[in-house]
Amino acid sequence: MKIPFNRPLSLGNEIEYMKKAVDNGKLSGDGEFTMECNLMLERMSGAKKALLTTSCTHALEMAALLLDIKEGDEVIAPSFSFVSTVNAFVLRGARIVFVDIRPDTMNIDENLIEGAITERTKAIVPVHYGGVACEMDRIMDIAERHGISVVEDAAQGIMAAYRGRALGSIGHLGAYSFHDTKNYTMGEGGALLVNDKGYIDRAEIIREKGTNRKEFLRGTVDKYTWVDIGSSYLPSELNAAHLLPQLMDAKKVNENRLQTWSRYHEGLKDLEKEGLMELPLVPGHCSHNAHLFYIKCKNMEERTRLMDFLKDRGIASVFHYIPLHSSVAGMRYGRFHGRDTHTTRESERLLRLPMYYGMTKEENEKVIGEVCRFYG
Repeated sequence: MKIPFNRPLSLGNEIEYMKKAVDNGKLSGDGEFTMECNLMLERMSGAKKALLTTSCTHALEMAALLLDIKEGDEVIAPSFSFVSTVNAFVLRGARIVFVDIRPDTMNIDENLIEGAITERTKAIVPVHYGGVACEMDRIMDIAERHGISVVEDAAQGIMAAYRGRALGSIGHLGAYSFHDTKNYTMGEGGALLVNDKGYIDRAEIIREKGTNRKEFLRGTVDKYTWVDIGSSYLPSELNAAHLLPQLMDAKKVNENRLQTWSRYHEGLKDLEKEGLMELPLVPGHCSHNAHLFYIKCKNMEERTRLMDFLKDRGIASVFHYIPLHSSVAGMRYGRFHGRDTHTTRESERLLRLPMYYGMTKEENEKVIGEVCRFYG
């Protein structure tokens, strides 16, 4: 049995929707399927406006433009994340201030954020790792007291919540990913969630290459022209048509992934009790989406041996992330505030196991069995 790390979600009816998009004769952005996806995302998240984008990276770039990030501004973010989290702000000239993570959730340590704030701080970018929420009440309180904006990197967070509120809908702005590796996919794609009404009109302009095309189509202006900076952040209708049926069946997909996650947790908890590894923690006030399942080995050497052991038995596993502050670009465009107590150490121990929609009980149990066999 060969078990891949990931299988992109396919429910079987995506081609039917994509064919309809072709038959409609409109494949450029903001057609019927894009609009329907936007509405569904607004209903699912509670965001005041959802705008489908070509990637989560581009959604974050739009957020940086909306916040008028400029040369010399500072943005606070965790170093344990994918490069898109910070690259969007570096592109506007910002310097990244990296803050250490909590070892229990792998999220930014909310208790260290306030100490990293300076007169140059413009935004805080919490990353909801694995669909488990950061401590958003504390983060929003800090932001409000200091007059700072919050952009939620909820690339992994759709269908997850913090105290009953959808991830991505709590900060001033939020971003989802619909990459092939995510719970729902359009190949490459994402969405910007606008939670502050004051950003909606400009978000539509930035997304439409800096033009007032949306207003023109609504009939609120009589000229279609260039009015602001922006770029082409609209996905094709083919991508949106692929995503739509998955959003329509989002609950079914979510429940299936949660079953797989729970089997992993149940099957490996004895190893954790014996002190051989650590399993993911989901705080009681958070509901996660089973985006991923990881274990923490004792150190990098043990992780490497386990990866090789699983590979020899046809099971793919991966690690991530190389902390951004230790990368070539991270050292050039950012700085680490305080001590790196947990970021590097925890990243060197973490190993992700196969996780995808439709993973069979047999596949699930084979992975669990081989991990148990490795630990004797």
